[in-house]
Amino acid sequence: MNNSDETLTMLKELTDANGISGDESEPREVMKKYIKPYADEVFYDNLGSLVAKKKGSKNGPSIMLAGHLDEVGFMVTRIDDKGFLRFQPVGGWWEQVLLAQRVTVKTKKGDVVGIIGSKPPHILSPEARKKPVPIKDMYIDIGASDKENALEIGVRPGDSVIPYFEFTVMSNPKMLLAKAFDNRIGCAIVIDTLRQLKKIKHQNTIYGVGTAQEEVGLRGAKTAAHMIQPDIAFAIDTGIPGDTPGVTERDALSKLGEGPQIIIYDARTISHKGLRDFVIETAEKNKIPYQIDTTPGGGTDAGNIHISHEGVPTISITIATRYLHTNASIIHRDDYEQAVRLMVELIKGLDEKMVRQIKES
Repeated sequence: MNNSDETLTMLKELTDANGISGDESEPREVMKKYIKPYADEVFYDNLGSLVAKKKGSKNGPSIMLAGHLDEVGFMVTRIDDKGFLRFQPVGGWWEQVLLAQRVTVKTKKGDVVGIIGSKPPHILSPEARKKPVPIKDMYIDIGASDKENALEIGVRPGDSVIPYFEFTVMSNPKMLLAKAFDNRIGCAIVIDTLRQLKKIKHQNTIYGVGTAQEEVGLRGAKTAAHMIQPDIAFAIDTGIPGDTPGVTERDALSKLGEGPQIIIYDARTISHKGLRDFVIETAEKNKIPYQIDTTPGGGTDAGNIHISHEGVPTISITIATRYLHTNASIIHRDDYEQAVRLMVELIKGLDEKMVRQIKES
């Protein structure tokens, strides 16, 4: 199997794994399997974030590379007398994308197939038909005959519910389609960066992190950063593209296939100026395509990392991803590969002198 096939296999395993915020064990085990061969040790914080530590040639600066393990999903809140599951979102969802979607309910007895339903439009008033159905009026149908049957199947309040989708290479093989690219693609970039660094001499101690509970408040980023206390940090995540119908340059600038996004501003972080300059200079020096962008309506793990302990120079490097926070999203393979190239070159360029220069900028 060539490297390309290995990468696709890894991306499939990561994205097909089911892991909403607070229940990330499946993707964590996949990430552990792939990153462990390139780490000196693998450990966890108390929220379940995975940390893979790899020392360089010297006891140099600590560099944190963070992708988050969790995906947006739902939680079962109650089972009604007829056996239908009521649920709440875990992470941000848009009501319009949910109805008639297949989901997986994770129970102690195993995975259960369900479908999201609501009142059919045929019995709604003309005014009600014009509006999206609110999540509070939806339910999950698992085919149970009543509440007792649902309990026999194994469903309990608190169980995770995950959108169902299988990793797919599209007709254009550069375009990849999957659930949970937000943010298993960040985890994959962390893995591939450590893999490539195994053959490269550098002076840093690398912490490759899969954080927990990003989608509900960047929580694992806070606990992991507190434990690691990095000198420099990169949050690797997904970003908004501006290349689909109806989206203008005022909304989003980036296009799929034109390189990773360097986020200079979002709702939680103003990127560190010295680090931002270093990233851009490194990309240009190595002829790595990149896109400058802002995300004023969202944020990444950088939001909590950069204000941990005494403060950490931090920046978000993201992959333009279509249809974020839905059952399926699309990325471009070239953006993934260029992001890995960029991360490797950044780490090669960091040492005590450069970190000091960045912090003083």
